[in-house]
Amino acid sequence: MRLKNRFFWIAAITGFVLDQLTKYWVVQVFSLGETQPLIKGIFHFTYVQNTGAAFSLFAGKVEWLRWLSLLVSLALIALALFSPIMPLWEQWGYGLILAGAMGNGIDRFVLGYVIDFLDFRLINFPVFNLADVFINIGIACLLIASFQKKSPNNSSSR
Repeated sequence: MRLKNRFFWIAAITGFVLDQLTKYWVVQVFSLGETQPLIKGIFHFTYVQNTGAAFSLFAGKVEWLRWLSLLVSLALIALALFSPIMPLWEQWGYGLILAGAMGNGIDRFVLGYVIDFLDFRLINFPVFNLADVFINIGIACLLIASFQKKSPNNSSSR
């Protein structure tokens, strides 16, 4: 049996594993609040616990976020299993979004917070993690996919 939407599953599993491994590494190596500059004043690893959503929005309101992560994850899994074969950019996009939703969702269910550690100080950006990166790359992939779709009125018979 051949797996349908293979690149969706590759993106989802690889992204999820990378996210969880990096979070495990941060917890093992850093104390909460500890920071280590990679490029001083520009990019640091800083271990924080985020009880909210992206950019610490809704801090302390993790209950509904864990269920949202689960719902999104189940919907994306159903999409990959039951839809026809998706275009490549859609497979990558939805797979990476699933990786991020599962990565942060597992944190919320198990820990009650999300482990964040990527700290871009040059632009004073909130600390984030690979799950967040994968969600954003996934959205970019879906945008690319949407531009590649041909509209029915745009077909020509040259």
